[in-house]
Amino acid sequence: MVFDLMAPLRLTLQATQIGVEAQSVIAMRLAGMAGFWATPPEEMTRMVSEKAMAAVQVAEATTLAAIAGHSADRVMEAGMNEIGRYTASNVRRLSRMGPTMGPSFW
Repeated sequence: MVFDLMAPLRLTLQATQIGVEAQSVIAMRLAGMAGFWATPPEEMTRMVSEKAMAAVQVAEATTLAAIAGHSADRVMEAGMNEIGRYTASNVRRLSRMGPTMGPSFW
């Protein structure tokens, strides 16, 4: 068995990208709650409900990778790929909505 010397670096970079995307999504959603980002009202429900689906898909991807006999880094990568799909699509979707002029008080 050959050890992949780049695996730790790849996983670190992937985790960093997911972290940056997740923080961007959180910032846009909080701005949406405050009225400074043009998010639809159902965004608050979506941010809760998508967590369960993401958890199921991550569990499925990692289980299938482990059953297939992949190494630990490949199992982790399979799970992070699923998480990354959610964070990347949320950043794209929320970025298109854009800022608003602020909350309306009247």
